[in-house]
Amino acid sequence: MESATGMNRKATEGGGVEDVYGEDQATEEQLVTPWTVSVASGYTLLRDPHHNKGLAFTEKERDAHYLRGLLPPAIVSQGLQEKKLMHNLRQYQVPLQRYMAMMDLQERNERLFYKLLVDNVEELLPIVYTPTVGEACQKYGSIFRRPQGLYISLKEKGKILEVLKNWPEKSIQVIVVTDGERILGLGDLGCQGMGIPVGKLALYTALGGVRPSSCLPITIDVGTNNEELLKDEFYIGLRQRRATGQEYADFLHEFMSAVKQNYGEKVLVQFEDFANHNAFELLSKYRTNHLVFNDDIQGTASVVLAGLVAALKLVGGTLLEHTFLFLGAGEAGTGIAELIALEMSKQMKAPVEETRKKIWLVDSKGLIVSSRKESLQHFKKPWAHEHEPVKNLLDAVKAIKPTILIGSSGVGQTFTQEVVEAMSSFNEKPIILALSNPTSQSECTAEQAYTWSKGRAIFASGSPFDPVEYNGKTFVPGQSNNAYIFPGFGLGLVISGAIRVHDDMLLAASEALAQQVTKENFEKGLIYPPFSNIRKISAHIAANVAAKAYELGLASRLPRPQNLVKYAESCMYTPIYRSYR
Repeated sequence: MESATGMNRKATEGGGVEDVYGEDQATEEQLVTPWTVSVASGYTLLRDPHHNKGLAFTEKERDAHYLRGLLPPAIVSQGLQEKKLMHNLRQYQVPLQRYMAMMDLQERNERLFYKLLVDNVEELLPIVYTPTVGEACQKYGSIFRRPQGLYISLKEKGKILEVLKNWPEKSIQVIVVTDGERILGLGDLGCQGMGIPVGKLALYTALGGVRPSSCLPITIDVGTNNEELLKDEFYIGLRQRRATGQEYADFLHEFMSAVKQNYGEKVLVQFEDFANHNAFELLSKYRTNHLVFNDDIQGTASVVLAGLVAALKLVGGTLLEHTFLFLGAGEAGTGIAELIALEMSKQMKAPVEETRKKIWLVDSKGLIVSSRKESLQHFKKPWAHEHEPVKNLLDAVKAIKPTILIGSSGVGQTFTQEVVEAMSSFNEKPIILALSNPTSQSECTAEQAYTWSKGRAIFASGSPFDPVEYNGKTFVPGQSNNAYIFPGFGLGLVISGAIRVHDDMLLAASEALAQQVTKENFEKGLIYPPFSNIRKISAHIAANVAAKAYELGLASRLPRPQNLVKYAESCMYTPIYRSYR
């Protein structure tokens, strides 16, 4: 008996969840066996994306696995395959074609897909994630080839546990789930929102090193209120209006219970692109008894706070000395505001009710003030301060005189020239963050921010913008992208075996990210580090988050590793080909 438990303990080290076949403990030189149900060989091996290496199979492997004749005679390295594919991708003029080519590669050769993504992260991130993934979701029905992830619709009511059991992988660490009601700034895309969980999880693996086989993308289909989709003959989801109220709550409750029953206490469930009212509701309902995380509320907040902490090194002062104005009081806006208030309350050891007063929010009806309190949704109420009513953003900027302006409205071109000029009139270096995605919904472009502020603005956006030339100087806009935070954050939860997410972990992630901005970055006016070192950044974020989990007594993987950064790095999946017996 002793040896069996000993072996089992060994199997859980380093790879997160149990690693039955020793794939993750194997170093790159050790041989692994390409198991499916039996050993994959011949024709099936070439069609199994987990093990397929294409022309990179060696002579020995071709003999041992019955591949002779099934491949052309050339043997090429993974590096050469990568070079060829990047060359091919760059030939496509249309980003959506690049997206489809990447998805095809993921279905064909998983390690090569992740190798491309890891080595070319700055070039490919906008393809597999915002902005291109938004267009892919809008057209998902038409470009749909092979299903990815799990679709759980109202037809499966009462049978969700059985549906989860249909997924081939049994050890899952991270689930990203959406109901497609608010995809980026594009609205209700119903079942076609699946592109988002698929894209997010590709980043969990590429940027955070979470093993692909332990990631599960899920779309919950409760219908759609998008008339165009309901009429579209190629629509892939349920043709009915959205279920709401008790029916919706019960269905999600069945889902959450089934997930816990099937995968245990330590599976991370990330809620993604739910509509505002449901997002807040689900987070507050499940955060006390499940390991849940909402990237739109918490991830965005964490990444923005990191950017602001870094920006203070350029403009001076502490958070407490600044005044914040938000355009947009939905999930992102209130989530960011709350985390900033929390950080300030920690710094000045004052109640968060006090520090909230430095933060003002504008929604579609104008400045949120106490005279509006009765009619406000519950998540906006804490932000209603004493002030006479102000109808629009420009007047709010003039009245509040913020030092930091943050856009999370989902509405493009709302930071007008007058707004940016007003910000520049009473700030030496106005901090302007236009966070809405995709690019078309951005509150202003990088070029507008730099031009209208005469090159004085410190600017970052949600979707990427190219560098801007202004008065002979090149400005490199920062990208306040959640992809900085959530992969490392998820890795930190997984390696510590965390059972709950605590707000202090979000602060720990922000802190780790802000510390990664170097002197050279600041000199270019950057408030975020370049994406090219993202795996190193993720390891540091993971270590900080894990340290906080151990400190709060929420970690279940004991004993605590001595060096958490090294431990995080050793747990990260690498997409280099393995040699087969």
